[in-house]
Amino acid sequence: MPRPARFALAVAALAALASSSSAFAWGKTGHRTVAAIADRGLSAEARAHVRLLLGSESLDEAATWPDDMRSDPDPFWQATATPWHYVTVGGSDYDAAPPEGDAVTALRHFRAVLLDPRASLAEKQTALRFIVHLVGDLHQPLHAGAPGDRGGNAVKVTFAGKPTNLHSVWDSGLVDDEQLSFTELAERLERRTTPEEVIAWSDPDPLDWIRESVAIRPSVYPQGTTELGWDYIYKFRPVMERRLQQGGVRLAAYLNDLYAARRTPEPPTHPGGRTRRHRRG
Repeated sequence: MPRPARFALAVAALAALASSSSAFAWGKTGHRTVAAIADRGLSAEARAHVRLLLGSESLDEAATWPDDMRSDPDPFWQATATPWHYVTVGGSDYDAAPPEGDAVTALRHFRAVLLDPRASLAEKQTALRFIVHLVGDLHQPLHAGAPGDRGGNAVKVTFAGKPTNLHSVWDSGLVDDEQLSFTELAERLERRTTPEEVIAWSDPDPLDWIRESVAIRPSVYPQGTTELGWDYIYKFRPVMERRLQQGGVRLAAYLNDLYAARRTPEPPTHPGGRTRRHRRG
């Protein structure tokens, strides 16, 4: 292929990657905030397992890894793993996954990998990183998307005077509005989380998280305008913050429950339904 054609192809690929980036939830700040909150709620057993797998890598570093890897040209990252970041829910409750799988089947798969004594260290590292990421994903209301609008990606809006889409507003626009670091945001949210809320939110069932996201979802769509300003931020910042709080508490609850499990797991199934070992990209 001539050099100009190769260059044009590379530019087109980068543009496509940039335009698809909003398909991934919360952005780096949100995902790291969820992980930082969760880290403080881990049981001693879960913390030991996490350290055994990740070594010096922190949970907040692990939280963004599945999104960071989307630049890898391997077909696994460019196609296979993409549907695992979200679910599509037409009614009020999650029904079933499509053939290619979704976030629910991915969580089940990676949970089984972590409980499988036959899984390799690399497989378990990949599984843990995905779990940390996907728990955060499912707490972003538009990652429990309605059929047809790609989780708000098809809803064009203006936020802070710049054209974008509704999904991107929830991924990063609201989270980064105050320009806090993830450590500052995590510390603030943890201070505001009461013991009663931790007890109430310590639910390791993804179907409950999805049900909450679906219940929130209709309210986040703008009514009668595409210009999202201070009134939208004022209304939905508390909702966004609560989902980050809940995501952190639930991630800790999920990992604590996982590592407290005392059973012999079945062989892991591929998120698309086939029995298969997952290899790290």
